[in-house]
Amino acid sequence: MDDLTTRVANGDRAAMARIVTEHFGSVYAFCARRLGPDLAEDAAQETFIMAYKTIQRYDPACALRTWLIGIAFNICRNMARKKRRDIQLDQIWHLPDASKSETEIVLGVELACGLRKLSPVHLEVVMLHELDGLTYDETALVLGIPAGTVKSRLHEAFRQLRKTVSEVER
Repeated sequence: MDDLTTRVANGDRAAMARIVTEHFGSVYAFCARRLGPDLAEDAAQETFIMAYKTIQRYDPACALRTWLIGIAFNICRNMARKKRRDIQLDQIWHLPDASKSETEIVLGVELACGLRKLSPVHLEVVMLHELDGLTYDETALVLGIPAGTVKSRLHEAFRQLRKTVSEVER
């Protein structure tokens, strides 16, 4: 463990507060994309509570942010099951906006339609890699799958998205 996580493991609440301060924004955004803003704060708070309780399991070979996103991923999945919620695609791509050109609006609508057609496993890798900015290895770690599977799922998701967009353009 690094110094900060070791201090948290030893009960240092100020160290945990620092982790929360540094990572709350990215964890909240991750949760909001999956659950919507009304449940995101609860999910983010649960993430940090769980992180505090399980900090001794943190492996410093993994980035702290990636570990936190992994916890948030599981919490969001469980909350979505309980609330029977789908990933909030409209929260991800803010559709029609007066400041956007007609072309940008059309592409945004096409993309949202294409994303809705993706299977949950394909949509999740697209969101983790493209929206949350995780690497292939970090995405694999969060999902508990090999990095090669992440790459193949991304390839298939992009193939399906290209097909959907080209169908709309016809």
